Amino acid sequence: MRSAHRSLIVLAAIITLSFIACSGNKSSSEGVKLQGAGASFPAPLYQKWFKTYGASHDGVEIDYQSIGSGGGVKSVIDKTVDFGASDAAMTPEDMAKVDVGVQLLPMTAGCIVLTYNLKGVTELKLSRQAYAGIFLGKVKKWNDPLIVKDNPGVTLPDQPVNVVVRADGSGTTFVFTKHLSAISPEFAQNPGVNTLPNWPTGTRSKGNEGVTASIMMTPGAIGYIEYGYAKSQNLPMATLENKSGAFIAPTIASAQAALATAQFPDNLIAWVPDSEAKDAYPIATYTWMICYKQYKDKAKFQLLQGLLTYCITDGQKESEALGYIPLPSAVTDKDKAALHNITLAPNAT
Repeated sequence: MRSAHRSLIVLAAIITLSFIACSGNKSSSEGVKLQGAGASFPAPLYQKWFKTYGASHDGVEIDYQSIGSGGGVKSVIDKTVDFGASDAAMTPEDMAKVDVGVQLLPMTAGCIVLTYNLKGVTELKLSRQAYAGIFLGKVKKWNDPLIVKDNPGVTLPDQPVNVVVRADGSGTTFVFTKHLSAISPEFAQNPGVNTLPNWPTGTRSKGNEGVTASIMMTPGAIGYIEYGYAKSQNLPMATLENKSGAFIAPTIASAQAALATAQFPDNLIAWVPDSEAKDAYPIATYTWMICYKQYKDKAKFQLLQGLLTYCITDGQKESEALGYIPLPSAVTDKDKAALHNITLAPNAT
């Protein structure tokens, strides 16, 4: 009887230890964290994607820090993240600094808008000459004739134009200065295309978030931000003159029209600095995630592959509600093919 009792105790102990061991293994195998950092332009959508994906996968955590495109590229080069993000993509020189190689994937698209803080002015048209002049520091008053002529019936104040620009290395700035350089030879010469140009005018704020806050708090302010930020804060957005001479408001449809002509080379980096489409909003861009071509951690590699697959399939359905442009199928097909370039290192564990 005592022998049988001892046997039952031993058996119970074995079962308990086995359960603990199995539970421990489950926890360690599922407790996977990915760290990302970079562009603020797509941050609201990325945060939504990562939260949704993490919630449906036990033990998964995806942390993304919105530090600007320049910070994202630097983090990839320094290998302090598992993936980066940049609206300025990545230069060949920077790619060469990563010994395991990088794979860029266009993940979403959007437009850059000019939002402003003018009491009583709910609609504002800006010609190419007017908004280039504003960011060159040459259009200094809101009642400047260049602005007045395109806004009949609108009372524009005799008030200084308070320009707000980015203080950090920014892909949004890169895209905006690329466009300004395409429409203004003077801007192309100086300050030119850059993620952190030497602006001739303006106060500086960090991130799309910071620029948005500065504009909201500053009477007479104007600045460039991502469409989704302006939309989420119900900020007014200027209607801009496009290459064909039409004044086009920023919308999902007008941004899609701008990007429809983009042709992607093998590196999946494409630009449309000044679309020729008649119904195109003039400042639209893709934005990229930056992954390594080799990962040493098998669990992170598997999580990243699953996450990226979600982002370029079901995740695209979340885009439009947040003010982003869903990727066309031709682009997601290129992304899916490029996922095969992201592999496990030979010494992966």
